[in-house]
Order: sequence, then structure tokens, then C-alpha cells
Amino acid sequence: MLGRLLLTVDALGMCFGTIMADCLNETHMFNPRWRPHAKFHNAQTVFLAIILSLITLYYTWRPTTTTTTTTKPQTLQAELRLRREFLFVAALSGSIYWIAGLLSILPPGTMGLDPEFGGPGFPQAKIFVGFMAAGLAGAWLEYP
Repeated sequence: MLGRLLLTVDALGMCFGTIMADCLNETHMFNPRWRPHAKFHNAQTVFLAIILSLITLYYTWRPTTTTTTTTKPQTLQAELRLRREFLFVAALSGSIYWIAGLLSILPPGTMGLDPEFGGPGFPQAKIFVGFMAAGLAGAWLEYP
């Protein structure tokens, strides 16, 4: 259960953290110096995070058992394989956004913060690693 809760923390951080950081402040969507196309890509990133968050939650909490209780070995093995696959998909979808965020600092000319908001720096890195670690640890803890 702790693993599922950690995956949930990962998903909720991805969904609501992205909305708060990229939409509800003056550094991104409400920055008057941002061009419309930059805002388009910001919105694209936010919707990607929301979609990945929903996929993570779906596969984290989706039941693997059938409606009838059975103890047949092949049925139990099939459910075990399905649970493992669900956890893999949840861990993958819960990590994609954070990995992309960590890699985004690599292209020349990118910065974690604009100078007017305290840059240079990459304070998001700790947040990205923290949420990604929560999701991966959660999947590992739940892995049957």
C-alpha cells in the first residue's frame, strides 16, 4: 500500500505541481514577455503532465483480480503478470515528465530560472528527482 501511495504522490505532484508552477504565476503563462508560441508549448507541457498523471493513477489503482475469486495457479500467475505490467506502466508514465524536465536543462541557452526571477539556477532539479524517486520507489515497493 505504501508503494501505491508513493506513486499517487508522484502523480499528484506532476498534475498539480505543473499547474501551479507553469500556469498560476507570473513566470510562465502570465509573463507578458512570453510570446504566444512559447505559451502554446507551456500549455502543451502542462496538458502532457496532466495526461501522464491520470495514466499513472489509473495503472496504480486498477485492480488486477477478476470478479470471481479463484485459486487456480494459472489464473494467479496471470494476475501476477498483469499486476507487474500495471506497475511498470505506472512507474514509466510517472517518470517521463520528470526525466524530460531534467534533460531540458541540457540544450544550449536553456535555464531553470530566468534572471528576473532569480536565475541562473535549476531549483526544479531537486523537485523533479524527488517526485520521480517517489514514483519509482513506489513501484518497487509494490512489485509482487
